[in-house]
Amino acid sequence: MQETNSPQFTLPNRTTDDTYPVGASGVMAAIEGWNARSLSGELVDFRPESGNLKLLVAGQPRAISLRFNQIKRLRVFPTESTRESPSGFPDASATGAFAVQLRDGSAYAGLCHAYRRTDKGLWIFPKRTSEDDPERVFIPKSGIVSYQMRTGGGDTIEEGEFGDSLLNPERDAAASVVGVESAVVENLEQLKAALQRQATLQPVPIGEALLGLGKITPAQLDEALARQKTQPKKPLGQTLVEMGLVQPADLQVALARKMGYPFVDVQRYPIDADALRLVPSALALRLRVLPIALLGGGAIVVAMADPLQFKVIDELEFTAQRKVVPVVGLAQDLQRRILEAYRTFGLLDEAAAAGIPGADAGAGQPAEAWQLAAELSDDGEADVADEQLLEQSDNTLVRLVNSIIVEAFHQRASDIHIEPYPGKEKVVVRFRVDGELRPYLELPAVYRNSLVARIKVMCNLDISERRKPQDGKINFRRFGGLPIELRVATIPTVEGLEDVVMRILNSSEPLPLGALQLSTRNLADIERIIERPYGLFLCVGPTGSGKTTTLHAALQRLNTPNRKVWTAEDPVEITQRGLRQIQVNPKIGWTFAQALRALLRADPDVIMVGEIRDAETAEMAIEASLTGHFVMSTLHTNTAAETIVRLRDLGVDPFSFADSLQGILAQRLARRLCHACVRFEPVDAQRLQELIQDYQAPLPDDHPLRDAAVLEREWRQRFSRDGQLMIGHAPGCAECAQTGFRGRIAMHELLVGSDAVRYLVQTRARPAEIQAQALREGMRTLRQDGIEKVLMGLTTLAEVRAASNL
Repeated sequence: MQETNSPQFTLPNRTTDDTYPVGASGVMAAIEGWNARSLSGELVDFRPESGNLKLLVAGQPRAISLRFNQIKRLRVFPTESTRESPSGFPDASATGAFAVQLRDGSAYAGLCHAYRRTDKGLWIFPKRTSEDDPERVFIPKSGIVSYQMRTGGGDTIEEGEFGDSLLNPERDAAASVVGVESAVVENLEQLKAALQRQATLQPVPIGEALLGLGKITPAQLDEALARQKTQPKKPLGQTLVEMGLVQPADLQVALARKMGYPFVDVQRYPIDADALRLVPSALALRLRVLPIALLGGGAIVVAMADPLQFKVIDELEFTAQRKVVPVVGLAQDLQRRILEAYRTFGLLDEAAAAGIPGADAGAGQPAEAWQLAAELSDDGEADVADEQLLEQSDNTLVRLVNSIIVEAFHQRASDIHIEPYPGKEKVVVRFRVDGELRPYLELPAVYRNSLVARIKVMCNLDISERRKPQDGKINFRRFGGLPIELRVATIPTVEGLEDVVMRILNSSEPLPLGALQLSTRNLADIERIIERPYGLFLCVGPTGSGKTTTLHAALQRLNTPNRKVWTAEDPVEITQRGLRQIQVNPKIGWTFAQALRALLRADPDVIMVGEIRDAETAEMAIEASLTGHFVMSTLHTNTAAETIVRLRDLGVDPFSFADSLQGILAQRLARRLCHACVRFEPVDAQRLQELIQDYQAPLPDDHPLRDAAVLEREWRQRFSRDGQLMIGHAPGCAECAQTGFRGRIAMHELLVGSDAVRYLVQTRARPAEIQAQALREGMRTLRQDGIEKVLMGLTTLAEVRAASNL
């Protein structure tokens, strides 16, 4: 791969200025926009000096004029003169790898013969594998975050970032003349320096600023001004964004660069509590402004998306009775940061925050948990030996418990773990987020019994009983909090202490089957299975692997007016209109088996049993599936094949089970790469060999994918991006709390009840034999399904290995 300025980098007319003559014939191109739309036609004009191009779409009388910042990628196809030699390169085997990270989070990567960086963007000459592939690709600099070029041997020959300053030296020179600093402000010293520089600048209207930065044309500015006259209350910048002429990021750059307003990273800047106290949270939320600092002379610095909203500034100055100094903050960061800042210092007005996404903090809950914990620490210096059970109405303790639950919900936690330790050691509170426990809070040991007792009161458990485990449920809405429920379990530990685990049940609506990340084959097989009039379908896996979510997704598909659907669950976590749902209660003898007996007399078409726990429930489920009902249930087993052995251990007749079996779906959850900071890179030869070996390990010797070349070819057909297999990694960002992961993704292993599998069940075959037969019929194990999701860029190989077994 090479970088060169020779004519082979020019456009098809072989000019050296990358400019098409107007009316050039035979130059076909396709344009991809940021709105996911594409246009194709004849490229009749391409002018880098003005940053625009014209495309004549087939059937249209006039060419469409577009600016570079409006397009994501321009693909140019070969002409008759260049078709024989791709991009003018006689040696088609001389290639290297490239990867370009775009501003919308996507990546463009593959193999190329050469590349060329200009002050307008990046030209790439990709390796063509078919006649439909482009000869060259142009990516405007405004859409590029970073790029990397490698030789065929894997050595990096160039990498860089395409900011406003990287590819536009003329603009940088202009910026330096007026003293504009491009750095993002992250602390008070930087803020003071930026404001001092701003004081020497002459403000420029936002339209002129965007015009000077090359983001819009004079004609587009006139059009926007004309539209603004019909909506005088709407800022010009917002009008330009709505018209699709500029991106929000372009607007921020224009304000920060040309007008001298400091650009503040509100996620990193340490907020001054004294500044917050001058502006009520209700006003800050309504105006979408964030007070961040106080300056000498009494001025208050306020971050806002558009510092030209002078009416907003006037209202702030009237309220705060201070001079307001506006700075620029990203609009998408402001609302969340306003809520976080005011809540952190206990200044959030809950009534004002009601109805704002992510703002629900629970009634009586104005302060953060760490502040309430600090209050308790001040009062909790008594010797643990003299510990007394505090009154459960203690206001600080009540607010603390509410705060812990609310914060766990906002952090997307699935479980809250409260862990008291003997002696004077503190009580540890941890959250399980995306499957991993994270430390959250420590509390004085003197409050451990009071904390557990308060939770018991909330779910109507016996506070005097510490020797036996207890189970309960909290309807948090009853306590003035969020509309969520929590399943509570208390477990006795050493020295008369008790651990508490609270699972947050906030998924009240079922997911559709298509949202479960099932492979195409698994989705088709499950859809076929659940449409059968009778039989048994099992979903297996450990606690917390999403089994109930999967079954309710299937029930949503079956929940039609012509079917009677019953469920027996413990507890009922997800509700659907149309289902008849039963909450079992083993304490009074209302077990799954008893519920099944009752349901068989209630004329069901479909029955969902929450869990098969014993031989009686298993026998009843199989009997129901053999008598004309479709039955779904869950078990706790490791793999689909091991489920059959588990049922045999429960005493189930293999012949009856084999006749009723329709399918077994095993599943696990792995952490998903954060969509905000994920980066993609080509798979090198060593990593590819590692993936192939992992994938082939469970395959029987006679399986066709035992041939590594066949397996690699199949992967390239299914997962390659521009001819290259890619894997993702995420360095971490504020969105994912610097972990690189956000959310979880399911891995599946679907064993379909074929005739061959049923025969093996009846003959009591070993799980390995059953799995081998299922693999021959097209099944993919949990590990194999996870590897495919790695190649899709959804997770990492380490996550797949941690969540699956061979």
